Amino acid sequence: MSDNDDVPFNRNFPLKPGLVEEVRPGVRRVLCNNPSPFTFTGTVSYIVGKGNVAIIDPGPDDEAHAAALLDAVRGETVSHIFVTHTHRDHSPNTARIKRATGAPVYAEGPHRASRPRFESEKHNPESGADRDFAPDVNLAHGDVVEGDGWRL
Repeated sequence: MSDNDDVPFNRNFPLKPGLVEEVRPGVRRVLCNNPSPFTFTGTVSYIVGKGNVAIIDPGPDDEAHAAALLDAVRGETVSHIFVTHTHRDHSPNTARIKRATGAPVYAEGPHRASRPRFESEKHNPESGADRDFAPDVNLAHGDVVEGDGWRL
């Protein structure tokens, strides 16, 4: 492959941790301050809707990020919390956000291995798993959840 065939990686991500950015009408994002080779500049949590909202992927066990999310929805009602997957940079803050809002948690289920570990692997692919996570509502392929002005 020549250099001209490389897919460019845009390293410009001007959002700063703890700040809220509206990326589309009715969709806001908040960056957690957990940069790494796996998270790039940090994990991004999303807020969908206005007034009655859903939070998607509350992030790692990080009080400052939870405070930023809760500040972003101050004066609004959090009706749903969604978790897309159980990596430790996406789901551990869920319990903190649920305690603060009372919103039920929706996800495919508790953590499960995505695949078996191969003997040749030096690092366990499950090392970043949040095994303590459990949703209130299990979602299946094709399920639709709706809120005030949004549908996922």
